[in-house]
Amino acid sequence: MTTTESDIRRFTDFELAASMRTVNRRYGDVDALSDVSFEIEHNKIYGLLGRNGAGKTTIMQILTGQDLHTSGEVEVFGAAPFENSDVLANVCFVKESQTYPEDLRVKHVLAAASHLLPKWDHTFAEALLDDFQLPLGRKVKKLSRGMRSALGVIIGLASRAPLTLFDEPYLGLDAVARQLFYDRLLADYAEHPRTVVLSTHLIDEVANLLEHVIVVDHGRIVLDEDADTLRSRAVVATGPLAAVDAFAASGTVLHRESLGTHARITVQAGVTDTERNRLREAGVELEPASLQELVIATTTQRRETTV
Repeated sequence: MTTTESDIRRFTDFELAASMRTVNRRYGDVDALSDVSFEIEHNKIYGLLGRNGAGKTTIMQILTGQDLHTSGEVEVFGAAPFENSDVLANVCFVKESQTYPEDLRVKHVLAAASHLLPKWDHTFAEALLDDFQLPLGRKVKKLSRGMRSALGVIIGLASRAPLTLFDEPYLGLDAVARQLFYDRLLADYAEHPRTVVLSTHLIDEVANLLEHVIVVDHGRIVLDEDADTLRSRAVVATGPLAAVDAFAASGTVLHRESLGTHARITVQAGVTDTERNRLREAGVELEPASLQELVIATTTQRRETTV
């Protein structure tokens, strides 16, 4: 089954693929989410990033109707997702701890997915089975952790769901298989655009895939920005302490380390060619800040480490 032009128009008729507005989720006396607001546009790849326990999985569970928020507004394709079969038929959520009835075989799990997901592409699923060397006849309970991860990845990709969310289902894959997943995702996304949300700790691995970054920390959104814009605004400066500190005064320091008479800082600041040359003459080297550095700096308190 493939996505028709009318299907694409129907889902893009809504201004946003999904949104949260001042959403809170409380479990007893614990605030899992506090005043969370963001918008997810159509046909983009998002990174939902943050530390363990930050609230990423809770956000995904609410967006996919597996949990109900305490207060606020949640919309997916223009409607509340909770107990909404019309919305949820067009959403695929695959997570690292995904469970299946263990007596089922791989072919039975994929058959069930094909019935539940209207945009399912059988031909693509078969190609992915070959790519990941996943045996159709093997029982799920006999699969290794890596094979279980591959099964989740195949379902997420072959679903071609207008909104597809991956909550670290690829952690069980080795580096070669993870790269295969990234390559297949990017290639299929180029041919069949849809909205994809990736939650992962392997930030450097997925950095080149992401078009927009949402960072969660202690249940709050601390960063919500276009990935290229974010990268262009931050640099890492390394060099003599006085020269680095002078440069730091021109921007916002995200992280700072000192080692004797030298320092290394991650700073949000624009750098002109003239300033870059001046800093080079002062012994300061500049390099782009990686997305992982930016996320780490955003989700930890600013601190100076002196050795």
